[in-house]
Amino acid sequence: MVHRPGALSGIGNTPVVKLSSFPGDGAADVWVKLEAANPTGSYKDRMALAMIEGAEARGELSPGQTVVEYTGGSTGTSLAFVCAIKGYPLRIVSSNAFAEEKLKSMIAFGADLEIIRSDTGIHPRLIPQMQERAAEIVEETGGFPTDQFNNLDTLDGYLGIGVELVTQLDGEIHGAVAYVGVGGAYTGLTRPIHDRWPDVVRTVVEPAESAVISGQPPGTHRIEGGGVGFVPQLITPDSHDRVEAVSTDEAFATARAVARTEGVWTGPSGGASIAAAVRLARDLGPGHQVVTVQPDSGLKYLSGDLYAESNT
Repeated sequence: MVHRPGALSGIGNTPVVKLSSFPGDGAADVWVKLEAANPTGSYKDRMALAMIEGAEARGELSPGQTVVEYTGGSTGTSLAFVCAIKGYPLRIVSSNAFAEEKLKSMIAFGADLEIIRSDTGIHPRLIPQMQERAAEIVEETGGFPTDQFNNLDTLDGYLGIGVELVTQLDGEIHGAVAYVGVGGAYTGLTRPIHDRWPDVVRTVVEPAESAVISGQPPGTHRIEGGGVGFVPQLITPDSHDRVEAVSTDEAFATARAVARTEGVWTGPSGGASIAAAVRLARDLGPGHQVVTVQPDSGLKYLSGDLYAESNT
């Protein structure tokens, strides 16, 4: 067992719970992996640690070197957490299109944050703009780019989700569902389960407003954590059996509903994943098991309109 300093040892081994009523009658059981139990309240802790430890192991990251990343927030918070413990300065490029709590969390852990403004939401050019600015900072500072969309170390971190689920649940898992951001969390969830049960229905979830995996044009949406306007390299045709497009409105409504009926408190991407998992559960029917993830805590979204008073 690898010994990690301080709160890094708290990453992983998160609980899984079964939704008691939300899927409704005539549906398969839906299990949700509670990744908000990670130290910063997000499954991105797994990914951030894997990117830093992978770079350290290969000698690509030197002691005291500045780490640079573009992020919508949770990756940045997780990287700031890991870098704070390990002693690396961190430069982050993000946007006001993402939750204020996430931006403040990065600063709380000591990151140097630069904002690219987007008052229309997550549009197709936003992530490329953030990537371009991050590349400029790397060039200016000699920093190390974790470059989450092109860093295969992310998968090493996320594979723990699927490995843990295989051992946590009794019996066969028939469906595995996740919203796609970088693609690592989806692959980390589905690959170990598919290796154990090859007939599992692996389901990719994306925003209906930017359903590029489904072959539609990119568009603007408000489901943070994914829907970046292009197909991530880990999402290949043989990586999934089904694609579900979930609208921003449905993702928000589902997140609010599962908080109020099940106590599973999550953000828009968690709402999208659970909505798609329930669709699959209703198709599969009783006697089957579907798994999905709560990527992060609803605490990260209190300043936006997801949990605004007007929605109560």
